Amino acid sequence: MLVAAALAAASLFAQSQKPEDLAPGKILVTPRLSPDPLFAESVILLVQYDDAGALGLMLNTPTTIHISEALSALKGAKKSPDFVYLGGPVEPEDVMALLRGPAPAGDLTHVVRGVYMASTRKVLEDALTQGKRSAELRVYLGYCGWTAPQLREEVRRGAWFIFDSSDDLVFDPKPGSLWTRMIEKTELQMAMTPPLRRPARAN
Repeated sequence: MLVAAALAAASLFAQSQKPEDLAPGKILVTPRLSPDPLFAESVILLVQYDDAGALGLMLNTPTTIHISEALSALKGAKKSPDFVYLGGPVEPEDVMALLRGPAPAGDLTHVVRGVYMASTRKVLEDALTQGKRSAELRVYLGYCGWTAPQLREEVRRGAWFIFDSSDDLVFDPKPGSLWTRMIEKTELQMAMTPPLRRPARAN
């Protein structure tokens, strides 16, 4: 029974290390020994992936800066007690947000079922004015960026695990421990996968 439960937990996320599985809405997770210290222990949602490049937001890096402080010039920001997240090392002055729920109105990019990305002032102000909290709205400063060939090559070198995502995963209530939980499931899944049997050699 314990083995069955562990297998069920390990299969919660479809895991891959194949560049052809990269796509918008996928989640990238670094291994324990990340080759790039900038991305150590990172969980990143790919919000864009095409020939023009790849753009992602770190899901597990909340800061200690409140939205009311970081975005004080935005309408509705002073009502929010939530923190902003570090979206990545690129353009840290850029503000993006992820919204959860039915397709809201406005200039939004659909990322994965139930998750939309906003990068315009009006959409963000509307969400803040409506009093959306961290279970429905997360605000990010900066982002992660690659060229498409660069990211594919990093995946080939083993720098990333690729997972399917869901709105529950993107809006995980304990983002600070998200990488640890995902990497442990990855290692458990790898440990329980039987090795490929080599064909018997002819005498």
